[in-house]
Amino acid sequence: MNDSPVALITGGGSGIGAATARQLVEQGYRVTITGRSEDRLRRFAAELGEPDGLLVVPGSAADHDAVRTAVATTVTAFGRLDVVVANAGYATFDDLADGDPTRWDDMVLTNVLGPALLINAALPALRESKGRIVLVGSVAGHIHTPGNLYGATKWAVTGIAENTRRMVTADGIGVTLVSPGATKTNFFDGAPGGLPDRDFLSAKQLGKTIVWAIGQPSGVDINTVIVRPVGQPV
Repeated sequence: MNDSPVALITGGGSGIGAATARQLVEQGYRVTITGRSEDRLRRFAAELGEPDGLLVVPGSAADHDAVRTAVATTVTAFGRLDVVVANAGYATFDDLADGDPTRWDDMVLTNVLGPALLINAALPALRESKGRIVLVGSVAGHIHTPGNLYGATKWAVTGIAENTRRMVTADGIGVTLVSPGATKTNFFDGAPGGLPDRDFLSAKQLGKTIVWAIGQPSGVDINTVIVRPVGQPV
């Protein structure tokens, strides 16, 4: 019987999610990755050589049924769930004054409702395993930026992390908020002008931070980690 630990990662087909999945698989975890693009998930699985311990479950992080299905499929396939990583999220790169409100619904639902749905669906299994919850926030969720609705969604993630910790700490579940600064991923694909000229972290570096938080000894709960590239002043 395979009793190696099990992780579920939303937005696991690219960027920080894929980097985290890759490193966990290399460490012997069995991993479920979810995301809206089945093609992207399948390509990533192919890059890893279609390992037996990697499960692909397409679906939106903001869809209640899809999230519940991902959790249930994981527990059925692997027999347990030890870690969830709420990574899915994106920015519309506009502001409250001049932005397009028709584009905000999906961003707010993905960035804010998504982590909440994952926590809700995964809690029964995590209580059994005394597992860990990792929420991928942002530096934008700790500092104020004029007119930044994306930043407000990440402030919400900051709040969800601490409110969840206070709810589950008596259950032996650890909760970690990892808040990256500028990170070079496909996050900036929709940014006006493309990739900004600045210092960046890599997805691999952020994956290492998340894996480090997951790998803390039993009884140790790392709560908030803010990670910036050297050279990023705010």
